[in-house]
Amino acid sequence: MSIIEIPLFPLRAVLFPGGHLPLRIFEQRYLTMVRNCARNDSGFGVCLIREGEEAVSPVKTAQLGTHAQIVDWYTLEDGLLGVSAIGTVRFLSENTWQQEDGLFRAEVRVIPEPPECPVPEPYSVLSDVLGRFMEKVGHQYPDYIPDHLQDAVWVGYRLSELLPLSGIEKQHLLELSDPIERLQNLVEILPRFQTG
Repeated sequence: MSIIEIPLFPLRAVLFPGGHLPLRIFEQRYLTMVRNCARNDSGFGVCLIREGEEAVSPVKTAQLGTHAQIVDWYTLEDGLLGVSAIGTVRFLSENTWQQEDGLFRAEVRVIPEPPECPVPEPYSVLSDVLGRFMEKVGHQYPDYIPDHLQDAVWVGYRLSELLPLSGIEKQHLLELSDPIERLQNLVEILPRFQTG
């Protein structure tokens, strides 16, 4: 696996491959980053902040993050730059540093995604739950088709981002390399959100 260098956008959020990320950009370092990404048709890395605060240095981020590709940009009502990005692949940061302008950069190693695999019968309840989510938020996933509800990788990623979990819990689910293990974790979490 080759190592590539990318800019990082530390956030208090976890982005999953295939997930959508709306951003409000107001800091100069990120305005420059977005401009460069648009010019070069490149992306940036999203990493969960483990210590520190957004827009305040220094921060410590999770080593494993998701590469984001910008798909649209627009002016928000408040005049700030709005950006829509989509998660593509997970990566592991090998080396991270901060530039003079405050932007973080990293040498990262891309983690290959597992191939599609069917949702095993014991986890079909997760497909049902996600199907109900998609009735409400399916418009946020333009490439969504009902067949996705049978793909263990897709179901695991979407439920991990849609359930109201803490950042640390979402990060743990992102870091799992086995899609069935991710489904097992989600099945164990699910009773927390069931009422009555």
